Amino acid sequence: MDNEFPYFNRELSWLAFNGRVLAIAGDADTPLLERVKFLAIHGSNLDEFFQVRVAGIKNQVAAGYGGLTVDGRSPTTQLTDIRTEVLDQYAQVEHIFHDELVPALREVGIEICNWTDLAEVDHRWLEDFYRDSVFPILTPLAVDLAHPFPYISNLSLNLAVFVRHPQTRGVQFARVKVPPILPRLVRLPDERRFVPLEQVIAHHLDELFPGMEVVTHTPFRVTRDADMALDDDQADDLLEAIESQLSQRRFGSTVRIEIEPGVDAATLDLLQNELQVHPKDFYEVRGPLGLASLWDIYALDHPALKYPTHTPVTPPAFQKAKAAGRSMFNILRTNDVLVHHPYESFAASVEDFITAASRDPLVKAIKMTLYRTSDDSSIMKSLIQAAESGKQVVVLVELKARFDEQANIEWAKTLERAGVHVTYGLVGLKTHTKTTLIVRQEGGRMKRYGHIGTGNYNSKTARIYEDFGLFTADPDIGADLTELFNTLTGYSARQNYRKLVVAPQGVRESILQLIDIETSQPDGHIVMKMNSLVDPRIIEALYGASRSGTRVDLIIRGICCLVPGVEGVSENISVRSIVGRYLEHSRVYRFGSPDRGFNYLIGSADMMPRNLDGRVEALVPVTAPHCVRRLNESIDVYLSDDRLAWTLDQYGGWHRLDGPVGINSHLAFESGAAASILSPEAALSS
Repeated sequence: MDNEFPYFNRELSWLAFNGRVLAIAGDADTPLLERVKFLAIHGSNLDEFFQVRVAGIKNQVAAGYGGLTVDGRSPTTQLTDIRTEVLDQYAQVEHIFHDELVPALREVGIEICNWTDLAEVDHRWLEDFYRDSVFPILTPLAVDLAHPFPYISNLSLNLAVFVRHPQTRGVQFARVKVPPILPRLVRLPDERRFVPLEQVIAHHLDELFPGMEVVTHTPFRVTRDADMALDDDQADDLLEAIESQLSQRRFGSTVRIEIEPGVDAATLDLLQNELQVHPKDFYEVRGPLGLASLWDIYALDHPALKYPTHTPVTPPAFQKAKAAGRSMFNILRTNDVLVHHPYESFAASVEDFITAASRDPLVKAIKMTLYRTSDDSSIMKSLIQAAESGKQVVVLVELKARFDEQANIEWAKTLERAGVHVTYGLVGLKTHTKTTLIVRQEGGRMKRYGHIGTGNYNSKTARIYEDFGLFTADPDIGADLTELFNTLTGYSARQNYRKLVVAPQGVRESILQLIDIETSQPDGHIVMKMNSLVDPRIIEALYGASRSGTRVDLIIRGICCLVPGVEGVSENISVRSIVGRYLEHSRVYRFGSPDRGFNYLIGSADMMPRNLDGRVEALVPVTAPHCVRRLNESIDVYLSDDRLAWTLDQYGGWHRLDGPVGINSHLAFESGAAASILSPEAALSS
């Protein structure tokens, strides 16, 4: 790797993405409750960032690791720079919440109140609520010679309380955990006002400590290392090992303490010593702490304060088949079908595909990979039904899907009880590919149908995540899927496939080869749409393409370590990010030109070392002319968007576009206006 080339820091680039999420919360043109939702998303994102990324860097520091990132930062420098950016974002959060959203919500009759703002009648109601619903489950934990400092769980909200004994005048510390089983925001009887639960508890501390004088009370929130260090080479039973790791996750080291401003020195010293953290691990935040609780506000039934309801359409090919009384298999036998979620229905495409296979007596086998799914998944129900009817059903459940481990364990056990053959993938690799294989007996032979997607088999996220999926009966792809599942469930050293491009063996090399081809062409053009671009070899190849004069357009939702616009290195590279109502999640890679034609690959792989080296990923070529046209139209929309798009400069700054045409890609796809992008009236921002 040649380090003379410029790179942005991975962690700071991710924080910049979360800053773009925060910008939507701060945008007055965003519907009010959607602004509340994006503030909650920003908080949840930051929680995960500290639990995984910051925890990992802190572990490097603790281990004495002195290596530098590709952009030249040490672990200590990264932590310093992360803190600077996070503090800036916290300041923005406080301004957006307290100065903009709280007053705006009040104007429409929704109030997030402080205890001191309430009338006596409200206090009486809250006192009854406290005694009936809160007090019985509170457990104050004292700290003294007989009571060691209690364990404080990950992401828990707590009150640090100092009390004074009336006779001895001695001051002692106690911790009160805000019960997570109760609503964080207590809804008053008028159903339009809310009070933070920690304020209700704080007002009644004298009842928790009768006869004692409450000296101080301070809300604080703890974030711990939640990444699992699992050596599955040593695990005899992967499911058992994951379950064991999950039980240990809550005991990870502390990586962040959020605390309200003005806290006294005694509380800070005690928390610092007992939780073994550095002063720079404290973040003073004007409460309420943990704004993920704002989902309770977003859940209110106020449709006028949210995005207009969008009803996904049934993909036209499947709609026509249903109207003609034909099965999906009849259509797919002669035509590939490309679907685009959430604009086209996940239920009327992917779920119906699995349901049809489970009920069709000619279907003999169903094989799927499962990375993340919903708790009420109709797909799982269809697979169980298929197994119970005697079909061969094989599901690879990825137990190491971060923060979905427990849900996947439960599904694995449920599927096994129903007779499904469940496997957990390959040692040392996560199985991230989103693939399905249906084997159907037709005219005395077996016909294979496949689905390869860019997103998870999750009906809930399919309504808010943007993804593509390809349905195909291509014999070569069917054969490749068969080989892939044989590799995942059995023993196979296969590395070469007919059409599929599979990681860890082949994705990076295939993408590099396609970049090289475009680099050598006078009309070379590369378009890559992905979640993250981190891999140094891919970045260096794109720099080489730019130096040769090849045009490179990158559409990257999240992390981008490539630096665009540097003379002599990347002046032919543009980077944009689409951030809006839907989470851009698809991975689409296009190489070619109108004269030479286009090579398209779609699938599960981002251009990150973890995807290319540590996961099983699959990209599938899209070659059917009507599918290629569809992808071309979609790429044109994304590259023309001047409402949701941000562009990246060579200094790491992201700039939101506000162009003259007014193309909002999400609205364009919702209205089916992609094909009319050159006459974009239907795609105009509202």
